[in-house]
This record gives sequence, structure tokens and C-alpha cells, in this order.
Amino acid sequence: MEHTLVVVRHAKSDWSAPVADHERPLAARGRRQAPDLGRWMANHLDPLDLAVVSTATRAGQTWDLIAAELPAAPPVRLAREAYTFSGYALADLVARLPGNARTVAVVGHNPAVEELIEILTGDWVRMPTSSLAVVTLSEWGARTGSVRLAGRPSDGTLGSGEP
Repeated sequence: MEHTLVVVRHAKSDWSAPVADHERPLAARGRRQAPDLGRWMANHLDPLDLAVVSTATRAGQTWDLIAAELPAAPPVRLAREAYTFSGYALADLVARLPGNARTVAVVGHNPAVEELIEILTGDWVRMPTSSLAVVTLSEWGARTGSVRLAGRPSDGTLGSGEP
């Protein structure tokens, strides 16, 4: 069974907020752009079986704005281990995803999301805030996947075609 991993980098955060990194909220631009991710996912992907979201405030807020645009929001697993800047840590998380989940979104941080895509596919993909990459894998632990599509819906770099 083919698996689809939707790697999402959280939306733009507010660096002026006087809080620790983990608690940093979204900036106004991030709150505007994140719903575009959800609309794109709703129109171009199969329904998600699971969303794994970093426990960082900005990642949770990004997911909430995405989920509000989906016809049916999937179960969500808040994962402290997704609050990482290591692609290898994210690859370990992906390898432990449930085998019966066909399409899963992971909402995380850079440089981990860029490294994750490279680890899983061998291709480096630039992941600015509010972007996503659709990765096809033969199984969750595989490191021989392919990038179907990547970019940012809000600025048109993702495209409007089917991945």
C-alpha cells in the first residue's frame, strides 16, 4: 500500500512576541497564509488519516487554521518529538506512524522538515513558512520515496494541479 506524507512547515511566526521559542505564536501573515494550505489540501489530496503536530504554539495554530478548511479534520496527535530541528528525529517519528494510515500530515519546523524530505527522498526541497511537500512512500520507514509536489499555495508556487 502506498503512503502519502504531507510535510508542512508551520506558518510565519511572530518574532516580536516576548515568549520562549516553544510558545511563539503566529504572525498576522501566518494567520492569513495558513488557511490556503488547508484549502489546497482539501482540493488536491485524499482525506488525511492522521495529523501529527509539533507541540509548539505556532505549529498548533497553523494546524487549527488548516483543519478549519478541511471537509473532515483527521485525528490529531500532538507530538513533542515533532518540536525538533533534526530531520533524523522526524524520520524516526514517520517510521513509527501506524501502518494502516494511508495519508498523514506532519506539521513541523525548519531545518527539520527540509532534512526530512531529503532523508526520505534524496531530494532537497526548500520549505519556507506556510509551505508543504507531498511525499510518496512505499511504507512509513522507507527512505526511497519521491516528492510529488512542493511549494506554498498562498503565493502560487505549489500549483493547482493534482499532485
